[in-house]
Amino acid sequence: MGDANDSTVKRKLGIPSLRNRSKEKVAKLKAKLPEMATEVQLKLVEQFPAFKDLGKANIDAVKEAHKATLAANENSQNHFYKAAQDQRDALQADLGRDDLSEAQRESLHDHFERNVGRVYEKDSESKLFHGVAMKLVAATGVTGLMLSLAFVGGKLAGASDGGSEESQ
Repeated sequence: MGDANDSTVKRKLGIPSLRNRSKEKVAKLKAKLPEMATEVQLKLVEQFPAFKDLGKANIDAVKEAHKATLAANENSQNHFYKAAQDQRDALQADLGRDDLSEAQRESLHDHFERNVGRVYEKDSESKLFHGVAMKLVAATGVTGLMLSLAFVGGKLAGASDGGSEESQ
């Protein structure tokens, strides 16, 4: 389909007119865009010249939301780490006392070890969060781009058939 034109696109989609399109047909159209002739692709760009700006705005919005989420996560982590450090400092001070029994020292060491374990868990949780967040940002960016492409595909289909943008 390297030399596709409007009639080839309509034939491949199985529709008599680009006005006769459903969401599935628009999705098919999007999938076939890379295979279309340059003239047809240029017609698409002419229908929606601000496409690049819309895509960039979508990506910028996702990046800003991601930054805010990361900042909130970092703030939460810092509060936890501060509280954990305060507890370790208190435990350390208690361990320095001379009047503790062996059982009391062992209990303080157990508390200290649990504290360190919680910090380790929090760190692992944060790393998992960052991994999931990055995947979500990437998926959201791609989804935004695909929605923009769907809109552009609808604009192209409507313009190719006399300006109507109604869909079935």
